[in-house]
Amino acid sequence: MLRSFAIATALTVASLSPAFAQTTSAAPIMVENAWARATPGNIKTGGAYMTLKDMGTSPDQLVGVSTPVADKAELHIMTEDNGVMKMRPVAAIPVEPGKPTELKPGGYHVMLMGLKNPLKEGDSFPMTLTFEKAGTIQVTVKVEKPGAMAPMPGMKPGMKM
Repeated sequence: MLRSFAIATALTVASLSPAFAQTTSAAPIMVENAWARATPGNIKTGGAYMTLKDMGTSPDQLVGVSTPVADKAELHIMTEDNGVMKMRPVAAIPVEPGKPTELKPGGYHVMLMGLKNPLKEGDSFPMTLTFEKAGTIQVTVKVEKPGAMAPMPGMKPGMKM
């Protein structure tokens, strides 16, 4: 009986290994300093920021994002056009090997829409990033004070893949 269980377990693991290999063969992405600004009162939108590093040899791109704290999360960019700041959604954010991609206020960022509760300073929440090649990465986003322009000094890097 024990031997049959061991064989069945080994066969199950062996059958899963090709799928596992496919998800780990892509360029590794490192996510550092994932943070968001606290939101006051009944504000239903927020932003999340981080640094993405492609530690592999081929480019990748961030193509999606989700989090349970908001009804919707989108990739956005803020640009200046003749002195006017404009924000718009983007389909993807490029991540090049050896060149950090910063998601920061005034540039690329994650727009959180339909916040279910205010984001409170000192709290954190989960976020799933989806990359074209690297697949999904789970990160923890730390909530900083309202109006913050960067994560707190000494903040530890986020999750790695």
